[in-house]
Amino acid sequence: QVQLVESGGALVQAGGSLRLSCVASGDIFRVTTMGWYRQFPGKQREWVADIELGGRTEYADSVQGRFTISRDYAAETETVYLQMNSLRSEDTAVYYCKARRGREEYWGQGTQVTVSS
Repeated sequence: QVQLVESGGALVQAGGSLRLSCVASGDIFRVTTMGWYRQFPGKQREWVADIELGGRTEYADSVQGRFTISRDYAAETETVYLQMNSLRSEDTAVYYCKARRGREEYWGQGTQVTVSS
């Protein structure tokens, strides 16, 4: 099992920045891709960004150039970050971290990001 705990969500003004963190613990040895998703009220969760084990990253068009995903490794944990710059009101959502380990997927509980215009 892999446990994921997100943090860093907050209320921020448009144009501002936030950094989200997701700490992965447990059986993280075979975790490959880690990523961020977001969910708007009443809508399905949508993909934001991924980072592979080797560091390759991918971004949704809506965040390309504004958001940066990164990943740190420690002895018993991994942390994936999402640096969000030039935030817009349409970035307001609950942000979720996801980890993939083989065919298994694990999700965090989510962290709320609210951007005021």
